[in-house]
Amino acid sequence: MIEISHLVKRYGAKFAVDDISFSVGKGEIVGFLGPNGAGKSTTMNILTGYLSSTSGTVKVGGIDVLESPYEAKKLIGFLPEQPPLYVDMKVDEYLNFVYDLKKCTLNREKHLKEVCEVTKIADVRGRLIKNLSKGYRQRVGIAQALVGNPKVLIFDEPTVGLDPKQIIEIRNLIRNLGSDHTVILSTHILPEVQAVADRIVIINQGKIVADEKTENITRVVEDGRLYSVKICGPQREVLATLKGIPGVLRADAVGERELDSFTYHIESEPGVDVRKSLFFALAAKNWPILGLEAVGMSLEDVFVKLMEADTKKKMAGERRNRA
Repeated sequence: MIEISHLVKRYGAKFAVDDISFSVGKGEIVGFLGPNGAGKSTTMNILTGYLSSTSGTVKVGGIDVLESPYEAKKLIGFLPEQPPLYVDMKVDEYLNFVYDLKKCTLNREKHLKEVCEVTKIADVRGRLIKNLSKGYRQRVGIAQALVGNPKVLIFDEPTVGLDPKQIIEIRNLIRNLGSDHTVILSTHILPEVQAVADRIVIINQGKIVADEKTENITRVVEDGRLYSVKICGPQREVLATLKGIPGVLRADAVGERELDSFTYHIESEPGVDVRKSLFFALAAKNWPILGLEAVGMSLEDVFVKLMEADTKKKMAGERRNRA
C-alpha cells in the first residue's frame, strides 16, 4: 500500500531525511520509531502531502503523492501530533464538517455513526470539543482520520500527553484498526510500538538503521544469547564451572537465592547453543537445574544500541573524511 523509495528532504546543507526506502503492505501495522529530530515527522508530512521532498518517490496505493496529490490523499487518514480540531464545534458538527471537506460519498448518518462507535465517542457527539478530556480529543482526532474509510491510516505521536489508562485505550483502538487498514504509527515512545506494531522501522539522523518484524527486532543487535538459569549447588564452584563451559562468553551470579539454589546469567558466544553442554556439565557435578529461560533484550536496549552504533559509524566516517 505504501512505497517510499530513495526519499530525501534537505534544508540547505542539512538532511532531515537522507535517502530512505521502505514499504508497508496491506493490513500491516508498522511502527516508525526514532529519537526527536530523527526525521519521523518530516517523512510523515511528505507521505501525507503536507511537505514536498527534495528527491525520491512516495506512492500510496500505487499513486505518486507528488504527481497526483489529490488522488493519493483520498486513500489517507492522518492524525498529526496536534489533532486538527475546531474546539468551539460540537463533536457531531466537526465530524460533519470533515465529511463535507473530504467530499465523502458514503451514507452520512450510517458512516459517522460507525466511526463514532469504533472510536467510542458516541456518548460525546453532542458536546463541545473544548470541554472534552485530552483522551477524548485524541479519539475525535482519530475519528476524523477515519471519515471516508481511507485504506491507509497515519498516526503521529497519538498518545503524547495521555494518562496510562487513555494510552492503553488508544493502543487497543489502533490494534483493532489494523485489521481493516494499513497503519503507520510514528512515535518515540518505545512500549507504544512494541504493543501494537507488526514491524518496526527505526530512523536516526535521517537514515533507516533497522527494519524488522517486531518479534525479530532484537536480532539486529544481539551478539549472543542470554540465559537465566537457577542451579542448586555451591555458588562459587557453580560459577567457576559455568565459566569453563565451551561457548559460554560470560557468567554472573545475580544474587537471587531460593533455599539451596542460586540464579545465574549466562551469555553464549554468537551462534552457539550452550544448553546441552550446560546440562551435561552440571549433571556431572550432581547440581540440579531448577529453571532455565532465554532472556531477550528489551526494545529500549535495542534502541539504545542502534543509536550508539549509528553514532559511532558516523563519527568514524567523519574521521576518515578529515584524514
